[in-house]
Amino acid sequence: MSHLTVDLGGRPGLDCRGFCSYCYFKHVKGTTSFGCKYCLPFQKGCDYCTRGVREGYTGFKDLRSVADETLANLQVMGDDLDRITISGGGDPSCYPEFRDLIELLGSMEVPLHIGYTSGKGFDDPGIADFLIDNGLAEVSYTIFAADPELRREWMHDPTPETSLEILDRLCGAVDVYAAAVIIPGVNDGEILEETCAWLEERGAKGLILMRFANRTDQGLILGNAPLLEGQRVHTVDEFHDIVTDLNERFSMKISGTPLGDPSIGSPFAILHEPDLLKKLPRVRKRATVITGSIAAPFIQRVLSIRGSTSRVVKVRKEIACLITADDLAGVDLARLEDAVVIPGRAFVHDAEAQKILSADGVDRVVVRGPDMLTADAEMSMGMTRTEVLDKEMEGFAALINTINRYGR
Repeated sequence: MSHLTVDLGGRPGLDCRGFCSYCYFKHVKGTTSFGCKYCLPFQKGCDYCTRGVREGYTGFKDLRSVADETLANLQVMGDDLDRITISGGGDPSCYPEFRDLIELLGSMEVPLHIGYTSGKGFDDPGIADFLIDNGLAEVSYTIFAADPELRREWMHDPTPETSLEILDRLCGAVDVYAAAVIIPGVNDGEILEETCAWLEERGAKGLILMRFANRTDQGLILGNAPLLEGQRVHTVDEFHDIVTDLNERFSMKISGTPLGDPSIGSPFAILHEPDLLKKLPRVRKRATVITGSIAAPFIQRVLSIRGSTSRVVKVRKEIACLITADDLAGVDLARLEDAVVIPGRAFVHDAEAQKILSADGVDRVVVRGPDMLTADAEMSMGMTRTEVLDKEMEGFAALINTINRYGR
């Protein structure tokens, strides 16, 4: 079975009726090339780490282009198609030819999934039944709060009542995974509880809570911090407690990013599975693993259980895949082994990483590890515990094999 993604293009803030107040892409400056695993060995910068990370599309693609790309992708698929996901840099609800697009894709009689929408582009409540009639099976829908005035103020939604009415209708007919960026003093506390109750009463499958980020170490790597001057942010532990408490109090699934998915025990659910840990390869060589500050203690525990005596070194950046050259430059080189493993998706050029991590005169071997070691809540929301554990087994086996291949 195959999964087809239909990319509409679009630009954050421009093809979504304006930035939400908390949007990650607000205030983005410049087009600096970070470097990444896709760059050529002799050249720092490629389309992915220069334009892609900023979702720097030129605008929505016209319907003809989308249709031609869809047909071309279908022709190279060998298996039967079981799902179509609609995505893009802009908000699909704001796509000018949205109805024509849905009718076109719906005619294929394959379940449709809208990977993300804020609903800000929906002004007609009838769009809900139109989507259902054309095969919509799943949608990720940003709610922020069930209070329309908060949506109007913080999401700049011109028709918040309609957006919520559409969400209400969809909850009763398709799999709805709502989402909300949580800002202290704005939509947390009692307001968040009311939002959870609103969604549960209407039959939402789940709610993913996203901790608001406002600093570079929290993930704002595009020169755009802070998004909201002076705005407090929940600590990782505070946020984890909020997620855990709400998940216990409501029957729908509630998870959070960066931590965690209480119903599955992820990220790093494998730490609760001693029999699975025993099936991982033994660590036979020494190498330093560099990662984000949140994942570091979890990764250290897994590797230590499998025999590692080397340190896992954390940087200030909380999320490993958002590590940049600046983060590596802050590492105490005296703590490093002669072989170093950096995150597979880190935004740093390989040659630059080698130079930075060998600046003390030790010619270190620097290699990339696997892209993922676990499933964050955005991914695990639609996964079973077994699927998450399989992904963790695969990721840690790849990491340990990398250590054993390049370590000393």
